[in-house]
Amino acid sequence: MSRHQLELLIEKADTAINQEDFDTLIDIYSEDAVLVIKSGMNAVGKDQIKKAFEAIAAHFEHSLEVNQAGMKILETEDTALVLAKTLVSANNQPVVERKATYVFKKDKGKGWLCVIDNSYGHDLLEENT
Repeated sequence: MSRHQLELLIEKADTAINQEDFDTLIDIYSEDAVLVIKSGMNAVGKDQIKKAFEAIAAHFEHSLEVNQAGMKILETEDTALVLAKTLVSANNQPVVERKATYVFKKDKGKGWLCVIDNSYGHDLLEENT
């Protein structure tokens, strides 16, 4: 069975994050995308998102590793919700499992683009995320 386009795109994003290839990474986002940095703090738009990932890499001492351990994709025409079990680790942090939520929109010229990147998922409902 072939893998869904979004699985491959998320894998590409994870590789770009792990390799700190932020130019490749930013191409996966829409112009007005939202990245949840932490509860109450978002980066909006490609410029802010790229700067956020650069700061995140520095925070994790340039050793951040992001991988997916499973996902479900709910898709309708030009919109998809991805529920993922995301594993995040770094030299200065043990492996943490997050139940991430991603929203993608299909652009006629560019294919699927991430419009909401929320690696915390429902944990945002908790006050101390």
